[in-house]
Amino acid sequence: MSFFQGEETYSIDNKGRVNIPSKMRKALAPEANDTFMLTRGLDDCIYAYPMNEWQKYAEKFKQLNQYQEDNRFFLRMLLQWNEEAPLDAQQRINIPKKLVEFGGLEGKVTIVGMVDHIEFWNPDRYEKYLNRHSQKYEEVAEKVMSI
Repeated sequence: MSFFQGEETYSIDNKGRVNIPSKMRKALAPEANDTFMLTRGLDDCIYAYPMNEWQKYAEKFKQLNQYQEDNRFFLRMLLQWNEEAPLDAQQRINIPKKLVEFGGLEGKVTIVGMVDHIEFWNPDRYEKYLNRHSQKYEEVAEKVMSI
């Protein structure tokens, strides 16, 4: 099982290639076969799931009733963006142009570990995301962790 954490800012080249930070590569489970599934994330970022983690979600997606409108819409919005991205010899993945444009990635990318996946952010968008939360971290932590 993969467990991703931390934050790094790396360069992204004009072909959409970006290195995966060493500490995140080390967290990649062997079952992922050095391959990620890239897709549209929430909050204007890009999600990169290791293939072994993606398969768990794929099984959940199969259980959704496609005769319900919300389920169809969700699956269409998510799956239309999907692209497999194996690590190359330089430990980079290639983010497809449509996802680069969706994420507003240009020059630099902030890479955030999120337990079972990695997020790719435009650094300015990520900073704005962090700053727009009016609650203090301690308040949110108390609410989230008091389950």
